[in-house]
Amino acid sequence: MKVENEKFIIQGLEGQRAFEGKIPVRGAKNAVLKTFAASLLFGNEIRVDNVPFIQDIANMNELLRHLGVGVERIEEKSFVLNSPDAIGTDLCGDIAKSFRSSIVLTGPILAREGKVIFPHPGGCVIGERPIDIFLESFKKMGADIDMHDRQYVISADKLAGAEIVFKIPSVTATETLMMTATLVPGKTILHNVACEPEIVALADFLNTGGADISGAGSHTIVIKGRDSLLKSKEPYQTPPDRIEAGSFAILAAVCGKDIEITDCKPDHLRVFLRTFDNAGVNFETTENSIRIKMSPQLNAINVKTHEYPGIPTDLQSPLAVFLTQASGRSLIFETVFESRLDYLSELSRMGADVMICDPHRAFITGVTPLRGREIESPDLRAGLAFIIAALVAKGESIVHNIHNIDRGYENIEERLQMVGADIKRI
Repeated sequence: MKVENEKFIIQGLEGQRAFEGKIPVRGAKNAVLKTFAASLLFGNEIRVDNVPFIQDIANMNELLRHLGVGVERIEEKSFVLNSPDAIGTDLCGDIAKSFRSSIVLTGPILAREGKVIFPHPGGCVIGERPIDIFLESFKKMGADIDMHDRQYVISADKLAGAEIVFKIPSVTATETLMMTATLVPGKTILHNVACEPEIVALADFLNTGGADISGAGSHTIVIKGRDSLLKSKEPYQTPPDRIEAGSFAILAAVCGKDIEITDCKPDHLRVFLRTFDNAGVNFETTENSIRIKMSPQLNAINVKTHEYPGIPTDLQSPLAVFLTQASGRSLIFETVFESRLDYLSELSRMGADVMICDPHRAFITGVTPLRGREIESPDLRAGLAFIIAALVAKGESIVHNIHNIDRGYENIEERLQMVGADIKRI
């Protein structure tokens, strides 16, 4: 893993579109994290392929080892995980406190051991992400919830299937409760759930091990629970990271002459690509690639983030950089998080014409030239947006706090160098 004090030195293109070549997409970070958590549901070894080598995966591995799970990297992109007969129940520690995805472990632990202790999880600084959906759902299934010394203590003599209605379609809650219900006898029905492709992939994997899950990919999921552990029969093939593919597509649109994004699934980005079409981006797709050629002009558009299949909130900040190079006035409407526009003040200091209306909406007027400068990466996705902005800009930029970017993008500088980017890690 990379070290925290590293930074990127980037030489910008001064608005030119010169990059050419291919950029490969890695396995989906969010899919791998949930599949690793699902190892707790299996009574035998599971194998996960196409795993990106990033900090979030290292964090999850450390948490699983703390619980007693055997985690071994057997090939460059493959891991095997083996859960013991009895697993730990205490998730308290520095990693769990700062690592948002630690919460997905709570459900499998509770279902197996009848108890779990964990802190309020952290993650990127992009707004409050409450866990009340998790707590209310565990209560519905028969769990008791207490809080001691800033730690949640959830316990249950016996969990039972339940009918649960989410107040919002939370991806992480959907995955966590789907895993929990797999080992809870009886029928659990989850309403108003998220329907992301990663949820479908997780359900398919659990079903191959003996789970009975139907409806994944829709807004209602039905799980018929069991009282024995699952048995893995085949490796899990991690789907490509659609957020990474979309991020590279944005980079190609503002910096590229002819770039092909490979090993991806354009079908998972239908609404995003339709927005690209409206903006005048010159692109074509195959089943597993997106090719973007230099466009005569990029046009202003309105961007509204939404749960899948809408435009992902994780692509909102890279899209803001795109809009600085689009002709006219564009609107960004962030509907998922209340503090995810904070990075725009830094983008404005690079020369962007930005007017923030409120915590959810901002106008961006283009085309505006951007200027290189020193930038602090506040979170994973804004950090990637600043890399794109630095490559568009005139002059040199220095991006600090790149450990945030390393959380979700494997060797990002090496892949950008493949198409001609002047970016160095020091």
